[in-house]
Amino acid sequence: MSLIRVLLAILFPPLAVLGKGCGSFLIVLLLTFCGWVPGVIAALVILNNPN
Repeated sequence: MSLIRVLLAILFPPLAVLGKGCGSFLIVLLLTFCGWVPGVIAALVILNNPN
């Protein structure tokens, strides 16, 4: 997990997980629409997952 991805996950979570697949992008996008904090948490969890 690079520093740029972490900063991107904090500023705009869906853009940070764009390379992880369409499903991850949609989930983080929906969570970001529900509230910024759930989107950031989901993006950081997805980025921290080694798979």
